[in-house]
Amino acid sequence: MDLQGSFHVYDTTLRDGAQQEGLNLSVADKLTIARQLDDLGVGFIEGGWPGANPKDTEFFRRAATELDLRHARLAAFGATRKAGVRAADDPQVAALRDSGTPVVTLVAKSHDRHVELALRTTLEENLAMVGDTVAHLVAEGRTVFLDAEHFFDGYRDNRAYALEVLRTAYEAGAEVAALCDTNGGMLPGWVSHVVADVLDATGGRVGIHCHNDTGCAVANSLAAVDAGATHVQGTLNGYGERTGNADLVTVVANLQLKLDRQVLPEGLLREATRIAHAVAEVTNVPPAGRQPYVGASAFAHKAGLHASAIKVDPNLYQHLDPVEVGNDMRLLVSDMAGRASIQLKSRELGFDLGDSDEDRELIGRVTDRVKTLEQQGYTFEAADASFELLLVEEAEGHRPSYFEVESWRVITESASRGSGAGEEALSEATVKLVSSGVRFVVTGEGNGPVNALDAALRQAISQAYPEVAKFELIDYKVRILDAGHGTDAVTRVLIETSDGESSWVTVGVGANVVEASWEALVDGLTYGLRRHHVD
Repeated sequence: MDLQGSFHVYDTTLRDGAQQEGLNLSVADKLTIARQLDDLGVGFIEGGWPGANPKDTEFFRRAATELDLRHARLAAFGATRKAGVRAADDPQVAALRDSGTPVVTLVAKSHDRHVELALRTTLEENLAMVGDTVAHLVAEGRTVFLDAEHFFDGYRDNRAYALEVLRTAYEAGAEVAALCDTNGGMLPGWVSHVVADVLDATGGRVGIHCHNDTGCAVANSLAAVDAGATHVQGTLNGYGERTGNADLVTVVANLQLKLDRQVLPEGLLREATRIAHAVAEVTNVPPAGRQPYVGASAFAHKAGLHASAIKVDPNLYQHLDPVEVGNDMRLLVSDMAGRASIQLKSRELGFDLGDSDEDRELIGRVTDRVKTLEQQGYTFEAADASFELLLVEEAEGHRPSYFEVESWRVITESASRGSGAGEEALSEATVKLVSSGVRFVVTGEGNGPVNALDAALRQAISQAYPEVAKFELIDYKVRILDAGHGTDAVTRVLIETSDGESSWVTVGVGANVVEASWEALVDGLTYGLRRHHVD
C-alpha cells in the first residue's frame, strides 16, 4: 500500500466518537462497528487507546484473531512518552507496541501553553518526547501518524513552536501530521490559511481532524483538503464529544460526488446509508433523520410543488441520485401534499394510478381526505402504513378488516409494594371482538394501559390469525397537539411495529392517549396481516 501516494480516509469512531455523552461501547460492539467501517472502505480504523483502559486493550487482543479486514488497517492511539523517561521504557508506549497494529497514532501537544500547564514540562522536553517516541515506534516497524492536539490554537499563540512540533515528528519518521481543531472553534477560511502555511513551511504530509463546535467540522475538513491536506479524520454519524466530530460519510460523499475525488474503493459509497444506520443500531443512538446523504429525510419531499416537478424529473429537486449513497427518495403525504404527491406516493406503495378519469377522481378523494384528517391532528408523512390503509379504503370502497371490535376497556389500579415502597400501577384490559366468525372475550395485563390493550388484542386475534405472533411493537411516540388545553388536549400516537424482517408505522388520534393508542394498535395489526397476504 502506497501510504504517501494515496488519500487517507481515517475513522476514529471507536475512540474519539465513543467519547460522546451517553454512548458506551462494549468490546463486541467495537468489533461489530469495525467490520461495518471496513465494508465502507475506509483506509484506517482507530480502535482505541491500549493500556489506557482494559476494554481497549481487550479490543486489540481480540481484533488480532477476530477481525479480517479487507480494506482498512487498524491503528492504535496513544500519547508520546512521559517527560524524563525513555520511549523504550515507557509502559504506555509498550502498550502501543503490544497492540500489534501496523499503525500507531500518537497524540502530542503542539500548543505551548498546554505543554507548560497540562504536561508541566518544558517546550524543549516536549519536542524530545515527540521525536523519541516517533523514532522508537518507526524503528519497531510501525507506521506512525501524529495528532497535533490543539494545533490551530497553538499556531495562533506561537506559530514557530507549533510548526517545530510538526518538523520534529516528520524528521523522526512520522508519515502524517494531522492538525487537530481540538476545541472546534475554527472556520473554513482560517483552516485553509493554516494548512497552506504548514505545507509551505514544513513540506510534510498534512491531515485534518475537526470537531463541530462551530457547526463547521465538515466544511473545515473540506477546506483543509482543498488547501492540500491528504489525510482526513472523522467519525461515522458525527459521533464525538460535545457537538461531535466531522461526519466522515458527509466528508467522503462531498469529496467523491461533488469534487470528483475517488477516496473510497469503487462502489462502496453506495453502502453508506446501510452502514450508518447499522452502526446507529449498535450504538443505540437513533439515526438523525436530517443527516446529510444518509438520513431518512435527506431525500424526502413534502411540498406539492416539489412532487409535481419530480413527476417530470426527480433530479429537479434533488442535488444527486440518492442511490449513490444507498439512500432512497421518499414522498411525504401531508396537508401540504397536492395531487402529484398523492399519485407518486401511491405508486411508491404499489398502486399504479394513472391519468384516467377514475384514477384522477380517486386521487382527488384521497388528497381531500388527507388534508381533512391532518387538520384533525393526523400525520401521514411518518405513518405510511396508515396512509396505505386509507388509500385501499378509498380505492376498494372498504377498509381492510380482519376482526370487528364490539368493545374494549382498560382499568389501572395501584397496588402497595410494602411499607415505604410506594405503589405500583397495574393495568388490565378486556377486549371483545369477532374474528373469522368467532366471538372472543380476552383479558390481558400489562405495564400500563397501552401495553395491556396490546396484550389483550393480540391474544384475541392470534386465535384466528397466528401470524400476529411475529409482530412486535418496537417504538411508541406520543404528541400532545393542543397543549393549551392541558389534560383535555387532543393526543396523537405513532406506533412502529415489526415482523422481524421489516417495520411499519401507524397513527392514531384521540381525546386521550389510550384512545389514540388503540387506533394505532388496530391499524398496526391490520396492516401487518394485509402485508403477510392473510385472507
